[in-house]
Amino acid sequence: MLFSFAVFILTAMLLAKGFEKLHMPPLLGMLFTGILLGSYSKDYFVTEKGLTFLNSFFISDKILDVSNELRTLGLIIILIRAGLGIDKEVLKKIGKTAVKMASLPCLFEGFTVMFATHFILGYSLPVAGCLGFILAAVSPAVIVPEMLSLKEKGLGKEKEIPTIILAGASIDDVFAITLFTAFLGMSLGQEINIFQEILKIPVSILSGLLLGLAAGYILYLLFKFFHIRDTRKALIFMTAAIMLHHVEEMNIFPIASLLGIMSMGFIILAKDNSLAKRIALKFNKIWVFGEILLFVLIGAAVNIRVIFESGHIGVLIVLIGLIGRLIGVTTALYNSNLNTKEKLFCGISYIPKATVQAATAGIPLAAGVPHGDTILAIGVLAIIITVPIGVTGIRLGRDTLL
Repeated sequence: MLFSFAVFILTAMLLAKGFEKLHMPPLLGMLFTGILLGSYSKDYFVTEKGLTFLNSFFISDKILDVSNELRTLGLIIILIRAGLGIDKEVLKKIGKTAVKMASLPCLFEGFTVMFATHFILGYSLPVAGCLGFILAAVSPAVIVPEMLSLKEKGLGKEKEIPTIILAGASIDDVFAITLFTAFLGMSLGQEINIFQEILKIPVSILSGLLLGLAAGYILYLLFKFFHIRDTRKALIFMTAAIMLHHVEEMNIFPIASLLGIMSMGFIILAKDNSLAKRIALKFNKIWVFGEILLFVLIGAAVNIRVIFESGHIGVLIVLIGLIGRLIGVTTALYNSNLNTKEKLFCGISYIPKATVQAATAGIPLAAGVPHGDTILAIGVLAIIITVPIGVTGIRLGRDTLL
């Protein structure tokens, strides 16, 4: 397993550097590392070609068995970094806009895909809704690092555009996952009250926010009254964030743990700016490894073969969904102080999909939902289409649109 770690880390670093030399986002190199060295590629080379000696050069099955947990760890690290950079005054300034950006683009895209799938493929509305809200989730794992890079460069600072996108992206997934779960239940014939499920969304947002603020305040007091090295403070912070995320996984009550993790950093920054900056520096270093881990394992979850099963119809549905999302972004930013170029940049920034699709696209098929194989194929296709387009668009747009 250690050799496998060494191979994919070295490969990811080399491909990331290669993509950077081609003036493309390095994370694409990491994604392609996961695709090349993942289990789907290994099955092809080892089983069909008989080249068993290559087995040790692919990502170990032991690593893939805990891939979900490792991807979550990478996501937690980047959300902590984001939270430690959101200032209280800035949040007051962009509050209403961020709330609209957290909900409207997701809802517009989800329902657009649902009705498009219903009319184009003839699927029932619950099954089409499953696909709609698999695709509707934006990827904080892809977007947050790009927005932090913008903040470091001071781009979009005047109107706090990176912070608007950061805050919105952390809540967007709450809407997508909640509605996906509701439509999944209806697809399986369960008696689901869609309005009751929608009511869980504000509850989960509020509970995540309150728990995150409480946990962050406790950490602030701990760090204030006890002498602890900054490295250990970072480890304690990360442990607390993992525990908060686990509360959500226990399904005791609705909780938006991703928002909670960001709010932990937010309260520490509000209470002690110097402490927040020192901890953030530690997480910047941890992210060097966390970034590779996150994007390689997202790539490893992508099965290239299933993409071809969706054909041109799959591409059409993904693109229709993105149009719905762009309309949602435009609606959310209506009457804001952003100009047309800045609104376009926000729309581009909301394109990438990865983490939620990698985690949920296969659930309908495993649960026995009709057309689950097509849903899986289109979910995978969405990752392949949107990550390169979205990240490249952000990189090009930051200099021309902001």
